[in-house]
Amino acid sequence: MPSAIPSPSVLGPLPRRVTRQIDIGGVLVGGGQPVVVQSMTNTDTADVAASVRQVAELWRAGSELVRLTVNTPAAAAAIPKIRDKLMLRGISVPLIGDFHYNGHQLLLDEPACAEALAKYRINPGNVGFGKKKDAQFAAIVEMAIKYDKPVRIGANWGSLDQALAAKLMDENAGRDRPWDAGQVLRETLIRSALDSAERAVELGLPHERIVLSCKVSGVQELVAVYRSLASRGDYALHLGLTEAGMGSKGIVASTAALAMLLQEGIGDTIRVSLTPEPGQSRTQEVIVAQELLQTTGLRAFTPLVTACPGCGRTTSTSFQELAKTVQEHVRTCMPEWRMRYPGVENLTLAVMGCIVNGPGESRQANIGISLPGTGEAPSAPVFIDGEKRATLRGNNITGEFVALIDEYVRTRYAPKSD
Repeated sequence: MPSAIPSPSVLGPLPRRVTRQIDIGGVLVGGGQPVVVQSMTNTDTADVAASVRQVAELWRAGSELVRLTVNTPAAAAAIPKIRDKLMLRGISVPLIGDFHYNGHQLLLDEPACAEALAKYRINPGNVGFGKKKDAQFAAIVEMAIKYDKPVRIGANWGSLDQALAAKLMDENAGRDRPWDAGQVLRETLIRSALDSAERAVELGLPHERIVLSCKVSGVQELVAVYRSLASRGDYALHLGLTEAGMGSKGIVASTAALAMLLQEGIGDTIRVSLTPEPGQSRTQEVIVAQELLQTTGLRAFTPLVTACPGCGRTTSTSFQELAKTVQEHVRTCMPEWRMRYPGVENLTLAVMGCIVNGPGESRQANIGISLPGTGEAPSAPVFIDGEKRATLRGNNITGEFVALIDEYVRTRYAPKSD
């Protein structure tokens, strides 16, 4: 039975689970490194221009690893072209190849693809069937060894290894106290990943070149699977619901599941697998993953805005509009700020709507503003590092407050000269 998981401290997450460290195209994963944000394109990989645009968008949003579907000869042939065009733009984000069914053949036929990818993803449930399974799995592992690439062995609830599932069901029928079907399926998922990892090591892939994942679509199932998986080895783990869903449902489900595991020190890379709403950017999944890590205190990516929800004292929408403008402004500026102003991601901002909590919350932020509520004097005090520094009035409060933020960033985070 897996060992009991201790309760997290009320002041923060437990120490990170100790895993092997892996270099994925220059990004260090596991071994105590910060949790890494991953995303995935939804373009036709063979469409080089569209794929380059989306990878660039995901990278600008903060994705540190980007996965692409490699399902056809055309898609495999496109991978080195995508990498080269990204590098011409100054983007060196590691690209991961997602293989199902025919990955062994694609890697063999397109060696430039095998070389260009930073990592291969194998699903042991559909790498091959029957007598072909072992040979096709071995072929991908051998290509990873040849090109010195790490591999994620990613088992998935929706594509379980049916032969292993049948075997474990038979074993379960012989138990004095049989498990329920859900527990058997969870064990199948875990065993699929662990047994495949053991086989890869036997083939010569170093232990520290393997990442494991066991994805399901239910919150409690995911937590149970990863708690057990984490107790049974020191492989680096990739977290994520396999199909989180759309909109608030997907965000809430992913946050509920991943936050519990991360709080317990489990997880080395994460992906928030949101279904994009029609016309919406793919980058939302990156932003949600970053905000999940940032609000749980595990990493900082961009200044976040504390803003009040509003009540009967805040019948104006001014504070809502200002909070939106400020959040969009800092996200737009972050690609440049990240390079010019080290540490700016730790900046804290507050946009509050009335006198009840406004001054207090604003003092807690590096820069905060308390807008007037209904019936209050038409002025907005600004607090910088806990002290009142200005009072804004008139029709250009937004522009003046954004200018104060920009000036604070320039002066507080400018690199110190030697």
